[in-house]
Amino acid sequence: MNSKGASHLTILMILSTLMAFASISTDLYLPALPIMQHALHSNSGAIEWTISGFLIGFSISQLFWGPISDRYGRKRPIAMGLLFFIIGSTGCALSTDISAMIFWRAVQAIGACASVVLARAIVRDLYEGPRAAKMLSTLITVMAIAPLVGPSVGGMILHVSSWRTIFWTLVGVGVLTLMALGFLPESLPESERKTDSLGRVFSHYGELLRHRHLMAYIGVGAFFYGGVYAYIAGTPFAYITYYHISPQIYGLLFALGIIGIMVTNQINIHLIGINKERLLHVGVYLVATASIFLIVDAWTGWGGLAGLVIPLFLFVSANGFIVANSISGALSFFPQSAGSASALLGSLQYGAGIISTALVGVFADGTLLPMAWIMALCAAGSILCLVVLRHENFKSQIVGSTW
Repeated sequence: MNSKGASHLTILMILSTLMAFASISTDLYLPALPIMQHALHSNSGAIEWTISGFLIGFSISQLFWGPISDRYGRKRPIAMGLLFFIIGSTGCALSTDISAMIFWRAVQAIGACASVVLARAIVRDLYEGPRAAKMLSTLITVMAIAPLVGPSVGGMILHVSSWRTIFWTLVGVGVLTLMALGFLPESLPESERKTDSLGRVFSHYGELLRHRHLMAYIGVGAFFYGGVYAYIAGTPFAYITYYHISPQIYGLLFALGIIGIMVTNQINIHLIGINKERLLHVGVYLVATASIFLIVDAWTGWGGLAGLVIPLFLFVSANGFIVANSISGALSFFPQSAGSASALLGSLQYGAGIISTALVGVFADGTLLPMAWIMALCAAGSILCLVVLRHENFKSQIVGSTW
């Protein structure tokens, strides 16, 4: 079977795997963070920089992969990214100190982000409008299996082996995905590729940044991502260190949030044809409500472990209403520069994650408050961007009615 004869199901499976690389790169080793902290002679603030280091590499390198793919196609950059991922994962497995681990995590991220950003661009190449948003929701639902089982698999690996085996497992995933890439069709024909120099292509980011409608969509998702990564960075210590639960139980609690994501994505798939904007609003309001209860629990201890689990579950479950709708809305404005627009979107999303995870590490004080406050501030940012988006939509309606 060659790439040209690839079925819709085959494409769906490969794209889901590519989009899952960001999740599996972090979720699989989350239960090992406390163990790695001691093995690498680090502390809780420094070990969380292994997440921030990944996000730095992931965020910055997207700005390069997008324009490169608009000029040279999607498959070759993805293959090159997978090689970086394999090398970076190998470096992580062999690291003996925290500085080396942070460096190799950044290299790992450079490769992982090529898979994620270009998978989104491929969706934009092949689908349009509500169908693109529906496809993204389907991909997010399918790829949710990775973070659903990731922490649990990581906990199981720790039960029978060391934390280094987790990264050797990621090496194997990278190799298998590189082999499967031969079944993926090239979605950007040579006739549709940009012929400008890469310098001019990069300058196109200025035009994208000045587009307020586009930036409002990106902002809603970026602030939400900031809150999610504060959750990712803070929960291992909130659950394992603060509430003294086992890495295996932590994996189950983490999986609970992924189930919520899968459910809301399915709801989104079935209702997206009715009103995409309304679903986006529902997601943001859900995040805001969850943030209020999270602050109350972290401040007062009200509800104990359950008082922490429930608002965190509601917060991450909003992913199903926010991510696919904000991405499809943003990518709808520049169909001829889907790679660059997807790269900018991803860079700002994960850039927000860099800031939030770094803040969780900087303000770590042995309580739940730093994580809770950072997630609440991110929720406020999503609300602000939603207000801007509503204003831009209102202006567009006025202009349309005058014509």
